[in-house]
Amino acid sequence: MGARRWIVFGLIAFGALFVVVGLILAGVSVSYLTGAERAQGRVVALEWRTDHTSSSRKRRVNDEPVAHPVIEFTSKDGAPRKFEDSAGTNPPSYEVGERVEVLYRADTPEDARLNGFASLWLLPLIFGGIGLLFSGIGTVIALVTRRRS
Repeated sequence: MGARRWIVFGLIAFGALFVVVGLILAGVSVSYLTGAERAQGRVVALEWRTDHTSSSRKRRVNDEPVAHPVIEFTSKDGAPRKFEDSAGTNPPSYEVGERVEVLYRADTPEDARLNGFASLWLLPLIFGGIGLLFSGIGTVIALVTRRRS
């Protein structure tokens, strides 16, 4: 009985932590959006990369390279800027020559982002979704075991 309570508590606490992280990341995105300048940019290249995240450096079966778009835009001060988006996909989400909307802060234009779903909302949704899933599972287990006793 005591172990079950700790498992339920752990699930709910783990889920709550992930929900909080998701909310913080969503707040960062909202803050970035409200203070960002907007500019039209153009995809000038696709940087293909294979990121090895495992320590053994062995290739996994689905470890294919992903394309990170390289975007060029002109900031409000008239200076040409170039950055590589952190979100990579396979197949590529963008084509070379495609026009995109760029968000950047006037004081740090080198820290630019694409005005797209993945760049702004993917991490908050992943963390929030995982958090809600684990908290929900813990809550359901707690309610079911409480009714049985």
